Amino acid sequence: KETIWVPALAMYANSTNGAEAGQAELGNGPEVKSLDFDKDSDEFAQFAIAFPKSWNEGTVTFQAYFTGNSTNTGNVVWTLAGVALPDTGSLNTAFGTAVATTAKAHAGTAYDLNVTEESGAITIAGAPAPDEYVFFEIKRDVSEDNFSADALLLGVKLFFTTDAGNDA
Repeated sequence: KETIWVPALAMYANSTNGAEAGQAELGNGPEVKSLDFDKDSDEFAQFAIAFPKSWNEGTVTFQAYFTGNSTNTGNVVWTLAGVALPDTGSLNTAFGTAVATTAKAHAGTAYDLNVTEESGAITIAGAPAPDEYVFFEIKRDVSEDNFSADALLLGVKLFFTTDAGNDA
């Protein structure tokens, strides 16, 4: 099992219902760069990965790293869906079924780090094969959470399984 870190800065907001780019300069720590997902409606962002050849083309899982600029302790739920595209494949292809993380309560202190549990298995749509381009779409599912502020996504850790020691 391997991981890939995808920071929020490597993601882009969907044109429709997209998360907003955010940043906060804290007095004593790092400057926080995030994608800010609204509390009132589902919002989305996307990113893409060309997996190493050692990937077994199977399911993946993820953890979301996020914070909030609120003292609310409500829960946040994230979902992730993916689609693999081959060389000369149509980019106009639907994502697979989105899989949610377990609801994670914000710590109750503004700008505390929150890390979700690892999600269940995500089946990537298409027929994943070596050298394919895999698009992912992440969403804050506000119908399943009760955090009354923007959830500031910092990034996701993507877990995948390999079946070779290297990409040779």
